[in-house]
Amino acid sequence: MKYKPPFTITPVILRLVSEISELVGHVQALSGSTSSLLRREKRIRTIHASLVIENNTLTLEQVTAVLNGKHVLGQPREIQEVRNAFIAYEHLETWDPSSQSDILVAHAMLMAGLVEHSGQFRTGGVGVFQGSRVVHMARPAHLVHEHMANLLTWLAASDDHPLVTICIFHYEFEFIHPFEDGNGRMGRLWQTLILSRWKPLFAFLPVETVIRGRQEGYYAALAQADSAGESTPFVEFLLDALHVALNEVVSSDVEHTDPDTDPVQKLLYVFREKPEQGIANLMKALGLSHNPTFRRNYLNPALSQGYLERTIPDIPNSPAQKYRLTGKGRQLIH
Repeated sequence: MKYKPPFTITPVILRLVSEISELVGHVQALSGSTSSLLRREKRIRTIHASLVIENNTLTLEQVTAVLNGKHVLGQPREIQEVRNAFIAYEHLETWDPSSQSDILVAHAMLMAGLVEHSGQFRTGGVGVFQGSRVVHMARPAHLVHEHMANLLTWLAASDDHPLVTICIFHYEFEFIHPFEDGNGRMGRLWQTLILSRWKPLFAFLPVETVIRGRQEGYYAALAQADSAGESTPFVEFLLDALHVALNEVVSSDVEHTDPDTDPVQKLLYVFREKPEQGIANLMKALGLSHNPTFRRNYLNPALSQGYLERTIPDIPNSPAQKYRLTGKGRQLIH
């Protein structure tokens, strides 16, 4: 008898699948002209949010700097986590979601230098912790290979809607908890992989940012699914997170960006009036009110491309932080 994870299709799930499918069309229209630079920024946001969930303390600016090859003051382990994650996400297109060998290769990349047995299923007991509280105790280690084989076989043959399939897979993967460490970030990586096979735009959609803002709900949904003996509560939670992430893309990109003008150049021209400026003044000059959009589409690309620099580079989040043109930036607008 073929394995099939237990779940129930509820009215909430049907509604969310319908609404997400509609939003995907809007986002595809928006992302048709999205530059490789903005896709890179979205990927960096995804990596940062996924690692913050795992208690990595590096800021988004520091993560960007690490990936641009700049020196960053931080814990070596946290810097290694960033580098590993970027390498893994850059390999997404090369992996088969239902391949056990690809999962092991991905884990080896993601956890290289961080755990002793990267790229290998665990041989001991593990659990999901929220702080010091146990949220879920995983199945015994000797069952991992069998459970993962069953799960991947089901994934390859599933005829459920892809949105439902990925949510079920994410829960079942966390339920099995196949690795000694890195299960959360692996689950989110594989979630991105499976979704991107359905719609490529999901390869750069920062769903992890939404999950990061709802960590209490994430752990609560895992616990509710454990108690129910099926993934339904977690499926509803994750679909809602996808819905929110897509809505944010539509609302921010439609309302706050001008597709006919390069956002970075618009930002750089503001510095003709005043050589050093803070975020509040810059957003006001650009007519923007949505801080995440300003950072994602304007500020972070300008910093990563070397057109702007911070006046206080050692303290990225300083309240007194301002920005100014670099020589490269001045050259671009003069």
